[in-house]
Amino acid sequence: MHLKKISLLNFKNFETQNFEFDSKINCFVGNNGVGKTNVLDAIFFLSFAKSYFNTVASQNIRHGEEYFMIDGEYQVNNRSENVVCSFKKGHKKIVKRNGKIYERFSDHIGAFPLVIISPADRDLIVEGSDIRRKFMDSVISQSDSLYLKTLISYSKVVAQRNALLKYFASNRTFDLVNLTVYNEQLKMYGEKINKGRTAFLEIFIPIFLERYQSISGGKEQVGLRYKSQLHDGDLLDLLDASLEKDRLLQYTSVGVHKDDLIFEIDGYPVKKFGSQGQQKSFLIALKLAQFDFIKKQSNVKPILLLDDIFDKLDDLRVQQIIELVNHDHFGQLFISDTHAERTEEVVKKTNQTYKIFKL
Repeated sequence: MHLKKISLLNFKNFETQNFEFDSKINCFVGNNGVGKTNVLDAIFFLSFAKSYFNTVASQNIRHGEEYFMIDGEYQVNNRSENVVCSFKKGHKKIVKRNGKIYERFSDHIGAFPLVIISPADRDLIVEGSDIRRKFMDSVISQSDSLYLKTLISYSKVVAQRNALLKYFASNRTFDLVNLTVYNEQLKMYGEKINKGRTAFLEIFIPIFLERYQSISGGKEQVGLRYKSQLHDGDLLDLLDASLEKDRLLQYTSVGVHKDDLIFEIDGYPVKKFGSQGQQKSFLIALKLAQFDFIKKQSNVKPILLLDDIFDKLDDLRVQQIIELVNHDHFGQLFISDTHAERTEEVVKKTNQTYKIFKL
């Protein structure tokens, strides 16, 4: 699978722009602010029906315009596939595949697998647990549609339970029977999600550790650890124990929506004890392991987007990354960089076909 071409209309800083891509390596070079990352984001949009950097659809429209459209054409085996994503102010976002509109965007996830490595990934280290949960869920969902449906159902029940808790507080009332119905649904969906995340990490963690060792040259030891309240007991018991707290807070304080993925280096938190280079290596290894996992599960090589990947890495780590992508394990690759000469020098070493787009 590879993306043959893309057309942008009023997307971010582009009024109208067309690109035809090489099936292996494509590089976008130019100064900051010219739209290199925006092209990568448009490619991401075609796979996930949303932006990686700004999920508010209206904020992806070019300034002064009313709508945007992204039109992409893929080569999948021996057939062409067309995906169009569009949004107009005051209307719902539309995603079409081969002319047919999706009723649920979730049905599109996994059709065109993709992995992005970006400076924005640092949020995985410095921000709250919700970012790391979304990472886990995104990786699993690209190859497991049933998991995604379970996740959506669980989120709906949490929202309904929270609304009921707020209703109890504002009306000074309480109905344990109604709450119990939601608790039982949370247990059913939550246990499936916990089981899915546990099974995923059993496969994922060894892949991640191997990737990190390849990038770092074995200089330090890293780890991933799954933290879940369900490891402490049955979800119904946890919900019963937190009932008074939930009534006071007016939201559901326990469940798999509180899970976390702990990042460690030499036994300590990466956030506090990892250097910039180590943190970036950690994130790159995490995303390359994501690539490996999706490829293994779906038997398709995901498209790989490398946004400003060479910044803050020493020459040895850059060389290690290039060696990693320099074989048939990887499919189509998109790179953005501010240094045109550095990019061309790097991609020449891969002995792969490539195109360079100067923006």
